[in-house]
Amino acid sequence: MRVPIKVAITFGALILASSLALAQDVHIGVLGLFHPRQFTVSAADGNAIVVHAGQETFVLEKSSGVPVAQIRVLGSTMVVRVGTHAVHASELTVTGRASGPADFLLAVPGKITRHYRGTLELKSGSGALVAVVRMDLETAVASVVAAESLSGAPLEALKAQAVAARSYFVAGKGRHSEFDFCDTTHCQFLREPPGPGTAAEAASATRGLVMVYQSQPFAAMYTRSCSGRTRTPEELGLSPGPYPYYPVDCKYCREHPSRWQSRISARDAASLRSSDESSRLKIDRRLGWSTVLSNSFARRNEGDQVILDGIGQGHGIGLCQSGARAMAEEDANFQQILSHYYPNATIVRFERAAADR
Repeated sequence: MRVPIKVAITFGALILASSLALAQDVHIGVLGLFHPRQFTVSAADGNAIVVHAGQETFVLEKSSGVPVAQIRVLGSTMVVRVGTHAVHASELTVTGRASGPADFLLAVPGKITRHYRGTLELKSGSGALVAVVRMDLETAVASVVAAESLSGAPLEALKAQAVAARSYFVAGKGRHSEFDFCDTTHCQFLREPPGPGTAAEAASATRGLVMVYQSQPFAAMYTRSCSGRTRTPEELGLSPGPYPYYPVDCKYCREHPSRWQSRISARDAASLRSSDESSRLKIDRRLGWSTVLSNSFARRNEGDQVILDGIGQGHGIGLCQSGARAMAEEDANFQQILSHYYPNATIVRFERAAADR
């Protein structure tokens, strides 16, 4: 039975308003998977950025002839090179001309370049550079919607994703010591802010909306494709958290299961247990994230190897993105989608939205 979700466009209890008021900006650690020892930073097209390194300040823009700053680790500090000038610094920040957000490109040379909107902080630690982008909450939400959502998902499914992503940002801090969140699926996958299109529209249309349970925001979990029924954290050996994640049927995944098969050694399979998220993640970290795609699988032996036949993608908790897309294609709105996957939750608009009207 579907429990209708209540849409409360109010400011709620004082405890709720005060907790949400703290979530205007988020600090996201980026590109950490590369363990970078070098970065380059430059202004995005048509923009200028200000680099603050130690006591030195540099303005970078393509038209100035000084477009790029090069940063590398040197012991416990950094060397920042702009043109022929080199500066030793323990920290570096990048802002816009008015000390506010900037549009900039951050690159690990030879590996990856990404566009960000916000302010950048760089530090050295454990022989690598740590990059943290401080960005507006809504910029982060739009970026996650663009990175996490299924290709071709209708707008209402993307709106549901936006509310879930925003709820996670508001309530999910504390997973890292040096920043609020990382840019991987450990927290939420994040790339560059999207241009005009459905991802940006979904974030804008739901601006300020988050989900709460018993008057408290919760870090909404979501999954790529469940096996026809969503799971609870307890079913997978995880801590329950503030929201109980009632298991619900997912019609689309039941009728169109996402099947996968994997072959691993008997030695690796010895530590793998069905319906145990921790053991699944340990194997995936070691062997690759496509090794064990979900917690729903059967196993059979074949010589010194084990064949896994599975259904679903991800942990199976919370919003099922495949099911949400199917519901939206059948004309469900984002409130109905969230109602189905997060029963007994409430949608509220936090106080910043009032000032933006």
